[in-house]
Amino acid sequence: MPIDTGTARVERDPDHPGRVTLHVNGVPSSALDLDDPGFLAFEYMQQMAAVLAGLPEGPLRVLHLGAAGCALARHVEHERPDSRQLGVDVDARLLELVRSWFALPRSPRLRLRADDAGHALASLAPGSFDVVVRDVFAGDRTPDHLADAAFAAASHRVLRPGGVLLANCADRPPLSLARRETATLAAAFGPDAVADGRLGVVAEHAVLKGRRYGNVVLVAVRAAPDDARDKSGEDTADELDLHDAGLARRLRSLPVPARLLVGGELQRFAGA
Repeated sequence: MPIDTGTARVERDPDHPGRVTLHVNGVPSSALDLDDPGFLAFEYMQQMAAVLAGLPEGPLRVLHLGAAGCALARHVEHERPDSRQLGVDVDARLLELVRSWFALPRSPRLRLRADDAGHALASLAPGSFDVVVRDVFAGDRTPDHLADAAFAAASHRVLRPGGVLLANCADRPPLSLARRETATLAAAFGPDAVADGRLGVVAEHAVLKGRRYGNVVLVAVRAAPDDARDKSGEDTADELDLHDAGLARRLRSLPVPARLLVGGELQRFAGA
């Protein structure tokens, strides 16, 4: 089908009639199971879901930059009913098609907006989301204006204290893009982000070792304010700790095991 940015095609899985893959300009952009809204096929989305599972129970407010077929939004609604989500994609026609093709949550549970991701992010109120997901590509990489210091600062601004940014960075050896953006997020999310376990990198072992091209998920948590800590210095707000052993265990238990870099390992990954 023609769309504003080119063409969209839906391909069925011959072994699973309910499963489909959305291709945008020939590139697989979303994979869904029309009978199972909780299904996630892409490994990096499974990694994101493992991080989200560490957030407190209940509905979430989620911003999806790069909505495509809304596979992750369907998963969030399935796992956390009554969540409020906003999907942003630059292609208005594509959003019309996926709304008609797939069983997506209706507004206000899932609103869809045709807009540039950076422009949409700048228009949103401070502290308005629990989670920001960036999954935007021009060809095989993230557009520069969605991976720079201004984007990191804007993401930090729209997150509530304790909120989480999940950024999909596709990269190839020696992972220069992922390393640079990790350092950029460390600057935006505070000088103690690495030491406090509020910044991490998730990927398959072979990708982290620089053996092949693949997806790297960057995770950044906005710090809770000082008054959210008790007299012992412990967090009393709902803040995700990336040092948590449960998160590492969930990532290792995925169909394709993934590794989480935090603390000193992350510092060495980001380098100078």
